[in-house]
Amino acid sequence: MAQFRKTDCEGFYRRDFLKVGSAGLLGMTLPQLLQLEARARATEVQTGVAANRHADGVIMIWLAGGPATIDMWDLKPNAPENIRGQFNPINTNANGIQISETLPQMAQVMNKCTIVRSLAHAIPSHGLATVHMTTGNRPTPALQYPALGSVATRTMANNPHVPPNVSFGSLRGGQAGEAGYLGSAFNPFIVNAPANNGQVNIQGITLPTGFTVQQLQSRTNLLSAFDNTFQALDNSSDLMSGMDAYHRQAMEILTSNATRDAFDTSRESSTTRARYGNTPFGRSVLTARRLIEAGARFVTVTNGGWDTHSQTFNAHRTRQIPPVDQALSALISDLDQRGKLNSTVVYCAGEFGRTPRVNQNAGRDHWARSMGVVLAGGGFKRGYVHGSTDSNGMAPATDPCSPDDVAASIFANLGVDPHQELQTSTGRPIQLFREGRVIDRIMA
Repeated sequence: MAQFRKTDCEGFYRRDFLKVGSAGLLGMTLPQLLQLEARARATEVQTGVAANRHADGVIMIWLAGGPATIDMWDLKPNAPENIRGQFNPINTNANGIQISETLPQMAQVMNKCTIVRSLAHAIPSHGLATVHMTTGNRPTPALQYPALGSVATRTMANNPHVPPNVSFGSLRGGQAGEAGYLGSAFNPFIVNAPANNGQVNIQGITLPTGFTVQQLQSRTNLLSAFDNTFQALDNSSDLMSGMDAYHRQAMEILTSNATRDAFDTSRESSTTRARYGNTPFGRSVLTARRLIEAGARFVTVTNGGWDTHSQTFNAHRTRQIPPVDQALSALISDLDQRGKLNSTVVYCAGEFGRTPRVNQNAGRDHWARSMGVVLAGGGFKRGYVHGSTDSNGMAPATDPCSPDDVAASIFANLGVDPHQELQTSTGRPIQLFREGRVIDRIMA
């Protein structure tokens, strides 16, 4: 049975054991999902890949709950005590850039990163702020904008053997991570973190009519099902020949070596696994790298618990930052060593920042007027800080930018025109990022 735990002050509950796939969530079979996607593509003109494309995929590290970026990427050591907090800045391997002492491993890869310190928006509410940050559009009751992963799936050519949009964890449990006006065919596959043995559960997938494999009927581990039954299935020409094109495409994804291998982190060396960290988060980040290498376009890994209204410094020091420092730095250096960082965008963000002023409970409250995010690879500058906040971190002081601008910049590096129009199911043209402008200064 699914278990739930509260992760922020507005009462959002996330799944500890997550159902998979938009297919399972919507009660559709995977073939039906693929058929919807094919129909959607058939009704609209598919845009070409721009000549200036730098990246093929995105890994988004989502810090759910609102990280105190004033204690991570934009410290204020000269501010009053009730603002500067308990952490000291340390030098990084990028000349002139300092970050928190709680991020020593990220300090060693900062020469590969851009920190955007002048990001701001106007929504201090978890749900709506998550929508804004993860869609690149200010939320409106008139229209549900698609998440960035869904936009990538819709606008980029996809590998038919690999799920194009995968999410390790859900964003606010629903609409923030979904495809919005693009339709359910472009929703992400939602999966759980890989287990200690490197296997991952993808639950909720309904296979084609007549497929009676007991392991899958029981929704057991997908990799185990692959290993125990799909080899026999591949040799069953009678079953395969009886499937229509969409069933075959579904089975192509489910039985492909690319998908199976990407989810199997046990294939990595013990040194590599240890570098990312033997935690659900670390294993998920490693799997995200493997999925991108296999051809996925957008992978989201969620790390929750950042809603620190009390004892924020203790939470950061002991619980929140260590796994992120380890896994994020490992991802960036690993991609770089494998020659994949230039073609992969790494994006670390949350829905908003926290108040510069520390409250009476040694915590920081919601604050959207200033926040920081980190970008690496995929056409972004290396060893660069964009913008600044004022002396107390209250608001941007130079080069202010919005979530819309960051989203537009990411997609420009993916070779997608951020101002192009897509259509809703009713034929209404909608610009991808209606207020987003590419931030030229962060582009390599």
